[in-house]
Amino acid sequence: MAFASKIITCLLVLAIYIATPTESLITCGTVSSTMAQCISYLTNGGPLPSSCCVAVKSLNQLAQTTPDRRQVCECLKSAGKEIKGLKIDLVASLPTTCGVSLSYPIGFDTNCDSISVAV
Repeated sequence: MAFASKIITCLLVLAIYIATPTESLITCGTVSSTMAQCISYLTNGGPLPSSCCVAVKSLNQLAQTTPDRRQVCECLKSAGKEIKGLKIDLVASLPTTCGVSLSYPIGFDTNCDSISVAV
């Protein structure tokens, strides 16, 4: 009986391992279009549009796996380099301002490969 439970445990671990995605399903186009609501705020400051926080929360919900979060990070860094006049302090504080808790900093020097989702 103990042997059977060990086999079942091994099979469950294997199933979880196989089911874990290794590539992101999120595209940079999705990231850019979602975050477009925030560009005016991130370049000019002023009042934070509620649509921006909706976008931040939506993107956070989309990126539930480690590959997805890494992809979002890379996309944001890439897009951010193309936007003139971004206020880095606003970019860095945007998740917190919108009530989204991340375990890593947001910025151009963020190592996206170090991002993971706690299991």
